[in-house]
Amino acid sequence: MSFDPLLLLLLVAAIGIGWFLGRRSRQSDASRGSETRQDGALSREYFQGLNYLMSDRTDEAIESFIRALEINSDTIPAHLAVARLLRRKGDVDRAIRVHQTLLARPGLEHTDFIRIQMALARDYEAIGLLDRAENLLHEIIRDNPGAEMKSNALELLVKLYEKEAEWSDALRMGRQLEAEGQGRIGRELAQYCCELAENSLARKRWKEVQTGLAEALRFNPSGVRPNLLGARMAMERSQWPLAIKRLRSVREQEPLLVSETIPLLARCYKEVNRLDQFESYLEECMVHAPSTTVLLARTDLLCEREGVRAAGQFITDELKSRPSIRGFNRLIDLHLEYGSSSARESLTVLRGLTGQLELSKPIYRCGHCGFAGRTLHWHCPSCRQWDSTRPIQGLEGE
Repeated sequence: MSFDPLLLLLLVAAIGIGWFLGRRSRQSDASRGSETRQDGALSREYFQGLNYLMSDRTDEAIESFIRALEINSDTIPAHLAVARLLRRKGDVDRAIRVHQTLLARPGLEHTDFIRIQMALARDYEAIGLLDRAENLLHEIIRDNPGAEMKSNALELLVKLYEKEAEWSDALRMGRQLEAEGQGRIGRELAQYCCELAENSLARKRWKEVQTGLAEALRFNPSGVRPNLLGARMAMERSQWPLAIKRLRSVREQEPLLVSETIPLLARCYKEVNRLDQFESYLEECMVHAPSTTVLLARTDLLCEREGVRAAGQFITDELKSRPSIRGFNRLIDLHLEYGSSSARESLTVLRGLTGQLELSKPIYRCGHCGFAGRTLHWHCPSCRQWDSTRPIQGLEGE
């Protein structure tokens, strides 16, 4: 039997409503007349809701429970639970109406008022009314809601700005959350700094890039992205030794991302005319961070120095222990260069097929949700996790 968290939430709400009705009945034993008739009607709505719930008719059950609830401080949690269920079911409009009805109730305690506002802000965020959610969250923060509720509002604001790609605002709210001592979002804040640095790098605003990367490393000293961005900036400014230093440091941070550095390192070492050092580094990587990208880079260097046949023999030997589609395609390319004319025709057909196979396969995969594609996303488009995507390993990848 599969577990349905929505059904569990509704069951909890039903228990809360039942407790309230039982408590109310005991408190009004001395009273009779119209109040007794009203209690009876509410109880019928409650038991009707239970029947719907047991029959797996959740929509009807929700309507019955809402009618069974009288709005007061005792029933606010049950109302919020029902509205949360509506939002999770995708019926955000009804959730908004429930919360707006609660807010219109006179005499709400300050704590309940803030909780309802927070829930309404989540409704607005879920339905895409981001401006309304933003304004409501700022209003909550100004209203001195207490440490825990302020932290919740700041966290939601950070995620809202993140969704809008408003990196400066997300960073500002994130810093405030960190200052409150309530948040542990250093890795996310480092990524916001990197996003801002990316924008500054595109405009060649070097000081802004340096400031952003320095702050990113303060938030997350083990982050790979600041080193990659710093290397790109150094290359833009022809600072080749600095770029090499930053790129080589990636191997110690995250071996799976070494493949991202190899094309950049190839250019840097060529600019300083030290391809011998590049080859030595590739040999080290084959031991400590092996990948198809490293293998192909070594093959290219060998091809330039000793010729096609030597490179072909080298990659053939390596593919026996570490086979990959990309490596096999490179081997076919080498054979096409020195093979006979009769062999070239067959190899050309084969290369066309394997080339299509290679292009049809994803290169990167998110380790959190499994989303795969041919682009390295620092922010997964599917699950919205940061820094969770890595190159795919194995026959179809690295």
